[in-house]
Amino acid sequence: MPLKAKELTAHPAYQKLEWDLPPARKGRSEVAKGRTGGPFKLNWEVHGGGNTKLVWIMGLGAYRTAWKRQTKYFGHDHSKTYSSLVFDNRGMGLSDKPTCRYSTSEMAKDVVDLLSKIGWIETSSASTSPKPRDLHVVGVSMGGMIAQELALLIPHSIASLILVSTFSRMVRTIPFVENLRQRINMFVPRDIDMQLHEIAHRLFSSEFLALPDTENSGSDPTLNYPTNWDRFAANELSKRTDKEGFTRKGFMLQAIAAGWHLKTKEQLLEIKEKVGAERIAVLHGTIDRMITFKHFEIIKEEMGEGPTYKVWDGKGHVLMWEEHEEFNTFVKEFVDRHS
Repeated sequence: MPLKAKELTAHPAYQKLEWDLPPARKGRSEVAKGRTGGPFKLNWEVHGGGNTKLVWIMGLGAYRTAWKRQTKYFGHDHSKTYSSLVFDNRGMGLSDKPTCRYSTSEMAKDVVDLLSKIGWIETSSASTSPKPRDLHVVGVSMGGMIAQELALLIPHSIASLILVSTFSRMVRTIPFVENLRQRINMFVPRDIDMQLHEIAHRLFSSEFLALPDTENSGSDPTLNYPTNWDRFAANELSKRTDKEGFTRKGFMLQAIAAGWHLKTKEQLLEIKEKVGAERIAVLHGTIDRMITFKHFEIIKEEMGEGPTYKVWDGKGHVLMWEEHEEFNTFVKEFVDRHS
């Protein structure tokens, strides 16, 4: 039986939810100067000091710390090889939350501005030197949508593009009444335990949620929750009680950006041509209930042969947690192949 919210916060593990992963560099940099809602600041961290540059773009309503399993693996365990950029998108975490219309195309421009500010790309029109193709971009869910837009903006800077649990455009894959119910529930205040149950179900496979939590088994097993469901729910609860970082406004503005994202077949083929088909990978779990598998099939059908398509059978939306070891290995091998 999953723990209730009060039990989650009372558990000793609740005080140790975050990992100690000190960045090599960090800051809050101004982006969107001269654009609607700007300028404002994005909070960012670079972990590791290697020559291979990884850009991790997070999804709807999540913080940069949701990449922690990848941040540790690439930015700490392999810090001499990789430099990993993680950041909070506009509207979330320690980044600013401007009141304006958000779109995945504008959020991709935020990323371009940020990459310029930290010295990872040269955006000056006066520069005549060829741009190095040295950015390895990984985007999950809404982050994958932003990554698609980024690939259209700076295709020749991208050495590899990994799109995880995402869509090129939204299609309805459930009955109308169920779709309507889910949308209404986004705006209806509900019991926190009910909210946690529903979002966990949409993000992870039931099998994974029922497994014992092993996050702290190597250090202090008493800091493990009974199950992965409890671990996820505790993290989600902690985020939702962060009144400065997680706001209703920021979430809804991001949701609008994701919901209106649309890339046509022609635009997907443009990404494929300009980035290079062999440099693109598309990943999805077959029982993703947040962005259903049909959306993966659409990208595969419209991009066609050339990219790498990897399917996790029986897995959910958050592959970088549910299958983090295999996920990290896949990303490492794919990135190394194109470095």
